[in-house]
Amino acid sequence: MRIEMWSDIICPICGVTQLQLRNAVQRFAHGDEVEIVHRSFQVHPGLPEKGITQTRLSLNAGMSIEQMEQVLRPVERRADAEGFGGYHAIDRTLGPTALTHELLAYASDQGKHEEAWTGMFHAHFHESRQLWTMDQLVEFAGEIGLDQEEARAVLTSRRYKSRVDAEQARAQRMGAHGTPFIVIDEKYGVGGGVDTPTLVGAIERAWSESYPARVLTSLGEGDRCGPDGVCAI
Repeated sequence: MRIEMWSDIICPICGVTQLQLRNAVQRFAHGDEVEIVHRSFQVHPGLPEKGITQTRLSLNAGMSIEQMEQVLRPVERRADAEGFGGYHAIDRTLGPTALTHELLAYASDQGKHEEAWTGMFHAHFHESRQLWTMDQLVEFAGEIGLDQEEARAVLTSRRYKSRVDAEQARAQRMGAHGTPFIVIDEKYGVGGGVDTPTLVGAIERAWSESYPARVLTSLGEGDRCGPDGVCAI
């Protein structure tokens, strides 16, 4: 089974949802047969490259400090509940992530898909790192074992721009208006942040439809014992 999750690295609900999704798969009985694939979706393409704090971004959008706290502090508590303390949904700086997603696409082609995505989320939300300029991304590439000069050349050429754009367009064709957006086995879509039990339930439902329990055709009957402890001979 394949689960696809569209995210932006600077989306606070995405960061905690990918943690919940990992936990949901671990709780699922057939979790070892589930593949999580991350997809790109840029939510704030117009942010300044110098960055903007979450507080300033919220104020610019017409929210008060109190309203921002009401929205984002619960996100931090959700991360705590999943066993990932120190999650910073508010105390951080955001920036445009076009190059960020292109690095993630390149890393995926180099066999670093999961390492790059989870590492990027952790670096931004747990370490409050800024990861969208060329130098910042090249440094991160080296940290996950990629060749830094090759990474710089890839980002300079914009080799992966069309792939990143296509991933976002595909999500939008399926009805996504923002992130996170999860598609389970191309059957069910989950938009926005939901709790872990809901994710587990959605995975179980999709699995039961894709891989229904089979009733075998009997080729003979022999002696057996039943659940009541009575054996028939």
